[in-house]
Amino acid sequence: MSAPSVEARRLLVSQVVASVDPRLQQALQGALASPGPCPHPVGAQTVVIAGHRAAGKTRLLPLVSKLLGRPGLDLDAELERRHGRPLRTWVAESPTTFRAAERETLGLLPPGSVVAVGGGFLSHHPEALAGHFTLVVPVTFDTYRERLTADTTRPRLRTDVSLEEELHSLFHEREALHARVPTISLADFLRGCLAQEPE
Repeated sequence: MSAPSVEARRLLVSQVVASVDPRLQQALQGALASPGPCPHPVGAQTVVIAGHRAAGKTRLLPLVSKLLGRPGLDLDAELERRHGRPLRTWVAESPTTFRAAERETLGLLPPGSVVAVGGGFLSHHPEALAGHFTLVVPVTFDTYRERLTADTTRPRLRTDVSLEEELHSLFHEREALHARVPTISLADFLRGCLAQEPE
């Protein structure tokens, strides 16, 4: 897979912007037009797409993969393929073994890949991201809540409380944990893609 042309990069960046939380699209567009850092992964550095559940990581995976000219992998799909176990029941029945398996599997993936990880990865395994280019997909609480309330296919993570309490507590707890991990904002990453020299 080769790196895209300047025109193709511009188109892909606009598709990424159109794919994020609608409540954040205008701010993201404005950030791209402002000066700021332009980080870019180096060499065979793995790019990890992280963030909250329902932030849109899986939707952005093929776009980021094309932007960088690198293969893309969804960690949840890899876990199901390698272990032959549906995530919905695995997370509910044995969260500890699931968390251990997701951490181990990230380390087994080819270096230099673009990998979308699950919503809990950033808060559960921050040390496993050392040396990776970790890109965070932003989402507002309102959008997170709307998407997870509508999506009945995702497993509940705290069945001892109401869904509303679960969503509120998990979002805010994970926000605090995410803030402690060295990551790259989506705006800075996209600015870096636009600033790249032509191939």
